[in-house]
Amino acid sequence: MNATAAIGPEQLATMAELRPCLEGAIPAVMATVAADGTPNVAYLSQVHHVDEHHVALSFQFFNRTRQNLLAHPRSTVLVTNPLNFHFYRLHLKYLRTEDEGPVFERMKAQLAGIASHERLEDVFRLRGADIHQVLAIERVPVGKAPPLPAPLRRPEPLAVLRRLSGRLSRARTLDALLDAALDGLQQELGLSQAMVLIADTASGRLYTVGSRGYPTSGVGSEIAVGHGVIGVAAREGTPVRINHMTSAARYNQALADSLGRREAGAEIPYPGLARPGSQLAVPLLSAGRVLGVLFVESEHEMHLNHEDEDLLVALAGQLAAGIDLMHESEEPCGDDGAAAASAAVAASAAPLLRVRRYRRDDSIFVNNAYLIKGVAGAILWKLLNDHLGGRSEFTNRELRLDTTLGLPDVSDNLEARLLLLHRRLGEQCPALRLQKTGRGSFRFDALAPVELADSP
Repeated sequence: MNATAAIGPEQLATMAELRPCLEGAIPAVMATVAADGTPNVAYLSQVHHVDEHHVALSFQFFNRTRQNLLAHPRSTVLVTNPLNFHFYRLHLKYLRTEDEGPVFERMKAQLAGIASHERLEDVFRLRGADIHQVLAIERVPVGKAPPLPAPLRRPEPLAVLRRLSGRLSRARTLDALLDAALDGLQQELGLSQAMVLIADTASGRLYTVGSRGYPTSGVGSEIAVGHGVIGVAAREGTPVRINHMTSAARYNQALADSLGRREAGAEIPYPGLARPGSQLAVPLLSAGRVLGVLFVESEHEMHLNHEDEDLLVALAGQLAAGIDLMHESEEPCGDDGAAAASAAVAASAAPLLRVRRYRRDDSIFVNNAYLIKGVAGAILWKLLNDHLGGRSEFTNRELRLDTTLGLPDVSDNLEARLLLLHRRLGEQCPALRLQKTGRGSFRFDALAPVELADSP
């Protein structure tokens, strides 16, 4: 007889009702049966939502549960809703094990958060993601119990998404687009810590172009694709959400390793929280390409739920499409001609800027302080040299045609690199100023005398 046949219609639940149970706050209990009929019950680290008809369970140990699954693929799993302590029994059928790909990487990142929270990093190692078909979801009666306090009411997701989408649709430049997204996350969702990173396919890194909620902006800081929550989201093209305290030392080490610095001090500090409780990284996908990552985090655990993830995935799609369409914006963003004319007068009285480039990675130092590197550094070096030759007006097209800059042939993200340079100069070296003047054109001014030096 089918074990699910005895479940009454009033006891059947949907995956939508089950989703709060799959946050990892309360361990699940899994029951399996051996080939000879001997039952086995064990705790389970993760039950991961795949789609409306499938879940993934964490495979960490080759134990009795694993042996039973391979011999008899049917099982039941008891999960708990941490908000109201309602219980649900999942009736499952084992299909396969995945040891790579988006589902595996999401579970791996989340398990790392759980492991570090419990100080069991060496014990919790994900071998694979066991994919199970959900045959039925059964509500488990628990008798009468005093009601729990209602959870805090959160903003209605579709209404928030509509307002955020409106903010993005009004942006006419890449600068305004990023500000609209980051400001909207703060004001509409109360997500105080957030950042946007753009992918550099040539170097295999992502660089920060905007952030909110940190003591320093971290504009220009980098992380390697595949490193940390952000890097995994970019590599796999899938959201990664962790709702448990992550290991600050391990995460920060991954960030330091990803910088690949070559000169002492040639780095921009990453702006993230030292001890995050919740993190969500969402890839910026457009036309099948990963353009970057939208990242939010909080000091509090269990702060980001599946509705937040769904909302940010939708928002990230619009943000990515906007980035793709705004390589060359129509909207000017800078000072007028009168302000530019006064720059030359001010420059003569300002302190000297000693600018040194290191050719091996185009690192730029101004008065011995690190400023920027990579393609953005190469662009700045070209602008400085041409400016000393008497030029102030430039076009995006000429930069794209300049083979010395190292721009990739496809998806060069030149607008994002120029925005990064513009923001980095504004923060660290305001005497060097880059301002857009129109479609595909900009002006570069030096408000101080400049001395250039080139090093290997």
